[in-house]
Amino acid sequence: MGDNHLDNVLPFLKRIDKERRDQFYVYFKSAPLWLLDSFSIEKMEKGKIFIREGNPVDVIYFIGDGLIKATDYRIYGIKFDFILFTDVYAYGGMEVIMGLQKYQTSMQTVTDCTVLKIPRAQFARWMKTDILALRHESKLMGEYLLEQARSIRAFLFLQGADRLAMLITNRYRKFAVDGVLKLNNDRQELSDYTGLSVKTITRSVKKLEKEGVITKQRNRILVDHRQYIKMKENLSQILSEED
Repeated sequence: MGDNHLDNVLPFLKRIDKERRDQFYVYFKSAPLWLLDSFSIEKMEKGKIFIREGNPVDVIYFIGDGLIKATDYRIYGIKFDFILFTDVYAYGGMEVIMGLQKYQTSMQTVTDCTVLKIPRAQFARWMKTDILALRHESKLMGEYLLEQARSIRAFLFLQGADRLAMLITNRYRKFAVDGVLKLNNDRQELSDYTGLSVKTITRSVKKLEKEGVITKQRNRILVDHRQYIKMKENLSQILSEED
C-alpha cells in the first residue's frame, strides 16, 4: 500500500508533523485494504479516559495528533501518571499479542486528540497473517517495556528533587523546543508523574531552582540546554550510568 493511499484514508496525516506521519507510514506499510476499511477516526477532548484498566480489549487505538498519558490506580488507589506518549503505538496491541482480554493500563488524553480506531478482531487478524506487521509491533512493544523497566529501576534509587529532575530531563528530551523546555508548574500534576507528595514537589522545585538547573517564570518551569546538561550530569553521578 502506498503512502498516498494512506493519506486518503487518514486525512489528518497531511497536517501532523513529519516524524509522526512517517511512523504511520512505516506501521501500516503492509496493511491490507480490508484492514483500512475497518478504520474509524474520532476527535477526543482533553482529559478523556479512553481506555480503562480492566475493561475488555475491543478497540485498538492510534494517536494521530495530540498527547496522551498512561495512568495507574493500583497502589492504594493513588493515581500515578507514569508516561507521556508522543510516538505511534498500538494502544491495546500489546494485549492482543499477549492474548489478554482486558486492558492492562488506563489511558487519558492530555490535549485534544485525533484518534484512529481499529476493532480488535481486524487488528488481531492482521497480526496473525502479516509477519512484517507482527515483527514491527513486537519491536515497538519491546522498546516500550525496556524503557519502562529502565525508568522504574532508576526511580527506585531516586528521592525528592532527584526524582523530579529525572522527570524533567526526560521531558526535555521529548518536548524541548529550540533548546528550551517549558513545563507547567502544576504541583499536583508533577506529583502524579513522580509519585511524590505535593509538599515534596514544592520543596524539590525550590531546591532545583536554588541549584540553578531550572528557572521559575510565573506558573511555568523553564529549562535551557545548559541547565539540562547540568541536571543530566548530576543524575549520572547518582545513578553511575551514562545517558
